[in-house]
Amino acid sequence: MSYQDSLTYTKTHYLRSAAKLSQCPEEITREVAFAGRSNAGKSSALNCLTGQKKLARTSKTPGRTQLINYFQIGELPLAIVDLPGYGYAKVPVGVKNAWQKELGEYLQNRDELVGLVLLMDIRHPLTDFDTGMIQWAEDNGMPLHLVLTKSDKLKRGAAQNSLLQVKKAVKEMKTPVTVQTFSSLKAQGLDVLKQRLNELLLPMQEDEDEQEADDTDSLDSQD
Repeated sequence: MSYQDSLTYTKTHYLRSAAKLSQCPEEITREVAFAGRSNAGKSSALNCLTGQKKLARTSKTPGRTQLINYFQIGELPLAIVDLPGYGYAKVPVGVKNAWQKELGEYLQNRDELVGLVLLMDIRHPLTDFDTGMIQWAEDNGMPLHLVLTKSDKLKRGAAQNSLLQVKKAVKEMKTPVTVQTFSSLKAQGLDVLKQRLNELLLPMQEDEDEQEADDTDSLDSQD
């Protein structure tokens, strides 16, 4: 199956929410998950990406999102997944631990997951949570795109220094990793984000050719 070279993210719509892996939609065949601390600007970035101010819930109380939220891109079997924010949620420790357990199950066992977008406040990148997620991506060979949000909060020189700092921290990683700056307020870096999502979500022609070859080999072996 192949799609157009560029997806129309303005057609993205809410599909459903899942409290655990077994509730994730079966009709989605490829998905990219957005993760980040509760104050990293994840909801704002999603709303900027889709051109919809209220697609992902934003709140003055970070950490409200407690579910795995699916947003389908048009009617294609492709989705952007908004993972629970981490850090400032004012909930009992037992509840927070339950979130982390289900999040771990999702990341480890969701076969349709083809990439992870990790959002970090450009002023405070590489927190313990961030480095933990980066290490998970490295250990599991998951393509990773790092988005340094709120770049409008820094002068250009300081923003570039933060970008270089993060690039240096991940340059030895074996899994595919890309890094960019981003501002939801000014939509800076939006085209870069869309391009990376296209690369992750759209099946590559060579993948299709390999699959066809595998299918042919399988048929030949049955003769």
